[in-house]
Amino acid sequence: MLGNDDWWRDAVVYQVYPRSFADANGDGVGDLAGVRERLDYLAELGVDAIWLSPFYTSPMADGGYDVADYRDVDPMFGTLADFDALTADAHAKGIRVIVDLVPNHSSDQHPWFKAGLRDRYIFRDAPNDWESIFGGPAWTQVEDGSWYLHLFAPEQPDLNWENPEVRAEFRDILRFWLDRGVDGFRIDVAHGMIKAAGLPDVGKKDGPQAEMLGDEQVPYFDQDGVHDIYREWRPILDSYPGGRMAVAEAWVSSPERLARYVGPDELHQAFNFEFMMADFHAKSFRSVIEKSLAEAELVGAPTTWVLSNHDKPRHVTRHGSLARARAATLLMLALPGSAYLYNGEELGLPEVLDLPDELRQDPAFLRRGESRDGCRVPLPWTSSEGLGWRNPWLPIPAEWAALSAEAQHDDPASTLNLYRAALRLRRQHPALGGGTLTWLDSPEDVLVIEREPGLVVVLNTGDEPVRPGVAGEVLLSSGPLTDDGSVPPDTTVWLQG
Repeated sequence: MLGNDDWWRDAVVYQVYPRSFADANGDGVGDLAGVRERLDYLAELGVDAIWLSPFYTSPMADGGYDVADYRDVDPMFGTLADFDALTADAHAKGIRVIVDLVPNHSSDQHPWFKAGLRDRYIFRDAPNDWESIFGGPAWTQVEDGSWYLHLFAPEQPDLNWENPEVRAEFRDILRFWLDRGVDGFRIDVAHGMIKAAGLPDVGKKDGPQAEMLGDEQVPYFDQDGVHDIYREWRPILDSYPGGRMAVAEAWVSSPERLARYVGPDELHQAFNFEFMMADFHAKSFRSVIEKSLAEAELVGAPTTWVLSNHDKPRHVTRHGSLARARAATLLMLALPGSAYLYNGEELGLPEVLDLPDELRQDPAFLRRGESRDGCRVPLPWTSSEGLGWRNPWLPIPAEWAALSAEAQHDDPASTLNLYRAALRLRRQHPALGGGTLTWLDSPEDVLVIEREPGLVVVLNTGDEPVRPGVAGEVLLSSGPLTDDGSVPPDTTVWLQG
């Protein structure tokens, strides 16, 4: 069922945050068996692949992105046998499996760090001025007076990628999971493994160093040496059948820099975060789309589109309403390239903004007061008490009963069924994920895009209804149209001429 080595070029990939997706054993934490039990739901949704956020052995200081054993499953999520069963069942349903790889840092409970193998990490006699992404200094002192680097939490020491043993270890980790049948990897902090020679100071800057994504670079991100690593990895991926792939999570200073991660000798894709950060306005969306497609064309690879993930507020809240979120989604799913969905967005879930501080677990909250926990609240499966969970690790808002998968399943107007319809049409019209894109004349607040002759997408971000200016059958609309066929504000419509 899994032919086509180029599947990733226009795939719809669904990110599963395992702790929050589905709980099979009733302990309040999602697990791999829970994902396996919900594969029919994902197949009905119509996704091509799932991406599993980390499920490896971990003390969970950063939601599993602090890995203690890269070749095993943490008991809270299950066992390797559970992973194998999940992969086999997913493949049987035509769903591929992508796993998260975390190569910039390990857990401080990793055997290497516990054994004092300092040459595999970054130690020095005195700290420089580098800052942690989570706030505060990026250095922690140990008993002998030396300091180790951690660009994230202190429990996440950075690995030393100048050490050939580190490089060899990760080549073997790739093969371990490829041998188990995974179809690809999402590379965490793909821009971070190589640091500038001599670890120079950043110097005095306004604001946090981590926000320096303009024309400047910091000496610990997007160094040219990262590309040597990916040139080592690509032949490994290519040596396995079935179109194994890798996608970079790379925060860099420009689309031109991002494009360098993608190519026939490096990675297959890089996340397009500019689209996620665009304002809900036709001008902002068009600017990002044009720039992204131009850069993708330079490297001969499709771009990716994403509106929500486990690190950013859900786009229902970010864009200000469910109507806008639905409209943005239909725009995204009609663009050439692949689309990445975040678990729960198909239910129209908002960001949870009122979690009690004592329940928050994000290390970014503990260090700088900013929390990503609000987008990690478990999904509501049923409308009955508990919403499909017993004592979930984060509380689920009671009002989400109306947003549960059960409540939305048979409602033709629900967000869940909008996603199902969009993905079904995307498969029926391959030009929606591929093909060419032509901009048609439109008012300032409106986008009109022709995706193939006769197939047109209209997005109205203005304050008044607009006539589409093109004729055609309505294939799908993010909200009801007016009686005269006009497109209301905050609405996207797909038309077939």
